[in-house]
Amino acid sequence: MEKTIKQIVRICDSDIDGNKKLCHALTKIQGVNFSLSNALCRIANLDKEMKIGELSDKDLNKIKEIIDNPLKYNVPSWLLNRRKDYDSGDDIHIYSSNLKLRKSFDIKRLQKIKSYRGLRHAKGLPVRGQSTKAHFRKGKSVGVRKKKVGKKGK
Repeated sequence: MEKTIKQIVRICDSDIDGNKKLCHALTKIQGVNFSLSNALCRIANLDKEMKIGELSDKDLNKIKEIIDNPLKYNVPSWLLNRRKDYDSGDDIHIYSSNLKLRKSFDIKRLQKIKSYRGLRHAKGLPVRGQSTKAHFRKGKSVGVRKKKVGKKGK
């Protein structure tokens, strides 16, 4: 009996190519890195080398449940992307659109209280102490054009 491979797998609001290995495919979910992906495979007792398109719906639901509640499945807190959350103080893990939304709220909060980091975000400057002499300027210039080099002769 041949296994059918789903071409596209939908999990945690992400469309993933079904021909990718499980360990690498899970990293396509925003908020899941390689380390967490390995931990998910171990907890769910799945082979990291198998293709994600070969998984049954039961296995996919198990992975989704582990991503939703990683502390319930004894995932170490250092693997979570939101330790000591500003609002609740708990260790939580967020993914996909919730991650983008929470990040923008954090930046708006920093700008509202006029912290140094918030002001740097507002001005579009490097926030974490990088050098400002040369490298951050890429894409910042407005109205500057290079002259086109024409052919000599006629």
